[in-house]
Amino acid sequence: MAVVFATFAPSCKKLGRSPSFMECRVFSRRIFRPLLALALISSAGVFGASQAQAQTANQPATDSMAARVQGCTACHGVHGEGTDNDYFPRLAGKPTDYLYNQLQNFREGWRKYPPMNYLATYLSDEYLHQIATYFSEQRPPYPQPAKSNQSASTLARGQQIVLNGDPSKNIPACAACHGKDLTGMQPAIPDLVGLHSDYISAQVGAWKSGTRHAKAPDCMHEIASRLTDDDVTAVAAWLSTQQAPANPVPAPAGSLKMPLTCGSEPQ
Repeated sequence: MAVVFATFAPSCKKLGRSPSFMECRVFSRRIFRPLLALALISSAGVFGASQAQAQTANQPATDSMAARVQGCTACHGVHGEGTDNDYFPRLAGKPTDYLYNQLQNFREGWRKYPPMNYLATYLSDEYLHQIATYFSEQRPPYPQPAKSNQSASTLARGQQIVLNGDPSKNIPACAACHGKDLTGMQPAIPDLVGLHSDYISAQVGAWKSGTRHAKAPDCMHEIASRLTDDDVTAVAAWLSTQQAPANPVPAPAGSLKMPLTCGSEPQ
């Protein structure tokens, strides 16, 4: 396992604390746990095969989506609620089409993360959609928001961009697409609450650098390219401190007029 980890993990030492560093750090810290999970699942399969011989005909194996997605919940939590690890995000309650798009992106290599790329490689569109639907219907409670160690001015800058954007840089507000409560919009725009700042920073950094892609026109790449590293830090820090609303469900489809055309969102 150590050899595999060393093979995949990039060196992040020369990147400072930029979004590129956070993207690199995500890769390094996220890769070990899924590989360990895969190893455990493989071991469990060998054990399970020997135990299956002892089962009688009236004790069939459980076949449910909850059982089938154990490869997902090993990292993302039993109900897709996320974990205290910064780099395994919440899946629960996100719009079905958003989750489906991401699974397709991993399968097609538009998002780069070897364990996810491997797990999705041979799964059909229909099965990916079933997985997405399962997690979109989960409703575990949101965690308490984090306390940021960033300065008040940094948090204020983050709040400004999230809620109002920055017209001087042609940066639209995050809330313009993700909703005033930041709970996303059906059918394919995710919520932004309940995420760790390092994860947010890493994903925006990936869009900015072009290592994360979406269907053209890739509006997130376009927006991220207009943000400075300090802007990304500010947005990630402020978002991570926000409390989820009492009814954290995505806004209805078409209820927000989006400032940009996004290929992953039906027009």
